Amino acid sequence: MNKPLVGAFLAALLLGAGAAPVVAAAPAQQAQEAASKAEPAAKAVTFAGTVALSNCSGSVVRTPDSALVLSNGHCLESGFPGPGEVVVDQLSSRTFTLLDASGDGVGTLKASRIAYGTMTDTDLSLYETTSTYQQIEDGYGIEALELETAHPTAGTAVTVASGYWKRTYSCDIDGFVHQLKEGRWTWKDSVRYTPECRTIGGTSGSPVIDDATGKVVAVNNTGNESGQECTDNNPCEADENGKVTVREGINYAQQTYSMVPCIGAGSRIDLDREGCALPKP
Repeated sequence: MNKPLVGAFLAALLLGAGAAPVVAAAPAQQAQEAASKAEPAAKAVTFAGTVALSNCSGSVVRTPDSALVLSNGHCLESGFPGPGEVVVDQLSSRTFTLLDASGDGVGTLKASRIAYGTMTDTDLSLYETTSTYQQIEDGYGIEALELETAHPTAGTAVTVASGYWKRTYSCDIDGFVHQLKEGRWTWKDSVRYTPECRTIGGTSGSPVIDDATGKVVAVNNTGNESGQECTDNNPCEADENGKVTVREGINYAQQTYSMVPCIGAGSRIDLDREGCALPKP
């Protein structure tokens, strides 16, 4: 897993800045013609709506009716849930630092309960907060991120936005993994990134955002660090026939579209709702 961190060590070394390349200006007429033919530009992905946890990253996400803080199951304050373990409707007083577009902390959100958490089939946690969407937007001028309701597609350009490190990673969805196995846990239909997303410890729980739509399509959770097979911090891929593949240096995320049907009124998780396929306790 992209391990939870206790402290933000080495931040200065990891937060390097790159200079923008110099581009020659086209003649005005050429530029105007090109602009008229170009597709509308996607909004740049920012940190607005992301949060920093004590040991991980996360985001404030919304469905048409609900608001929740999204992170990983292995980021829960109670520790890693065991295989088959599902946490539902558990009191919590955890706090989250809410970030603006530039990555500056603008306020503190407080959880009222863990709405859902598991590391079975997926690696997911959802927290209810004491603030509503509207209170967050009115108080901080920050809108929650929207959850995509459809399965993502390979080749989609995405950005992993880490509130913990205040750092983004850009790459494409390379494909999907039938079963991703790491230590005692198995995750299904995981997102595999192209190599450019070199996520690190502390990026766990970061939203994976579709660059074109701005919607959350997955939650970042792990990567193979040293080429080992199916061990902690070294997940392996298993296909439908059981063939195992190890991809050293490649990182992964868990899709989020399938949890949308499970979210009911008042941000409550209802595992019996039509279309909900999240594991039950």
